Amino acid sequence: MLPDKTDTVIVGGGQAGLAMSEHLANSGIAHVVLERARIAERWRTERWDSLVANGPAWHDRFPTLQFSDTGPDAFATKDSVAQYFETFAKQINAPIYCGVEVLNARRDENGFVVATSAGTIQANNIVVATGPFQKPVIPPVLPEIAGLTQMHSTAYKHPEQLAQGAVMVVGAGSSGTQIATELRRAGRKVYLSVGPHDRPPRRYRGQDFCWWLGVLGKWQAKTPPVGKAHVTIAVSGANGGETVDFRRLAETGITLVGRTRGFADGVLQFGPDLAKNIADGDANYLSLLAESDAYIAREGLEFPEEPEAHIIPPDPSCVIDPILSLNLAKAGVTTVIWATGFTQDFGWLKVDAFGQDGKPQHDRGVSKAEGVYFVGLPWLSMRGSAFIWGAWVDAKYLAEQIAQRQVLKGA
Repeated sequence: MLPDKTDTVIVGGGQAGLAMSEHLANSGIAHVVLERARIAERWRTERWDSLVANGPAWHDRFPTLQFSDTGPDAFATKDSVAQYFETFAKQINAPIYCGVEVLNARRDENGFVVATSAGTIQANNIVVATGPFQKPVIPPVLPEIAGLTQMHSTAYKHPEQLAQGAVMVVGAGSSGTQIATELRRAGRKVYLSVGPHDRPPRRYRGQDFCWWLGVLGKWQAKTPPVGKAHVTIAVSGANGGETVDFRRLAETGITLVGRTRGFADGVLQFGPDLAKNIADGDANYLSLLAESDAYIAREGLEFPEEPEAHIIPPDPSCVIDPILSLNLAKAGVTTVIWATGFTQDFGWLKVDAFGQDGKPQHDRGVSKAEGVYFVGLPWLSMRGSAFIWGAWVDAKYLAEQIAQRQVLKGA
């Protein structure tokens, strides 16, 4: 049964909410965590069956708990990640209430009134820990077409669930490239729509790219590089971890096309930007290799040489002479999978905490609305903020701010 009141209500029982709970407990601050489904629900039901984490287990975890079933250099399965969060919640004795949906939260003279599916709670603070993956986005490009199934990547589970025929995957970030690869290995004809992207090396000179981003100071970057705020990252832990190379994907039989632009008369249309998108991804890849080499030389490290990593093979024919339009029926496409990301929904939070664009206005997660905090969002305080360890770091800072506010209110 929910308490009638508490100091802080955390909304969301995923990585950010659990990290916040640990730090509030360490500060002696009374709180509850409200989760509308189960702990790590999206890992359980909104990801494909073969998904593994994009970072090795030594990196993609909380500092206070290691994976028990995954080696440090291996990539945890989605089920292992869900179990990991369950274990963490028990370790910290999180006061979490699952199956409780927050309907709305409003300010009153005593703080906040949080209305839920299980009753109302009075609180001094609200921490929004609902994460970056809230509402799947499907661009309004294709109408409903008989014989064509459209789904977001969150609905894809495995190749056998799809109707026989070719598959168009739109979006070439981590999800799109992994799904396209799995489908091709299952014998499907696959088209992959490739937009602007970064593609770091999975490993270079004996170290994972997560390690390189750390020693090069990139995880701590405060803002995205100019023009890169909405550029996706193509990286994969699948099959033991592989560098995403679109030329190699083409060699396996995947047909690469440019960014999806429109649809008319049964024909899907693509931009003439495929070669540029591939080249820009190569430039990002090579720049990280160069920075890594410079770091090794500067620090006097004896890491193995890897000259072959710098070799960029020739463009495949689908890049040299790209398809700019595709008649879906004639191409035998029966499924379109939109790996096109997510948007956030804060409609339940009835406070003045947002800009005209609907995005939270905050400083390192401390909202402009007193008593409201955000955690787990991309670039909240740094590049690493949306990762497990990054949410933990941000949550520690926010717990300190909440504790300080508690002291000031009691003074």
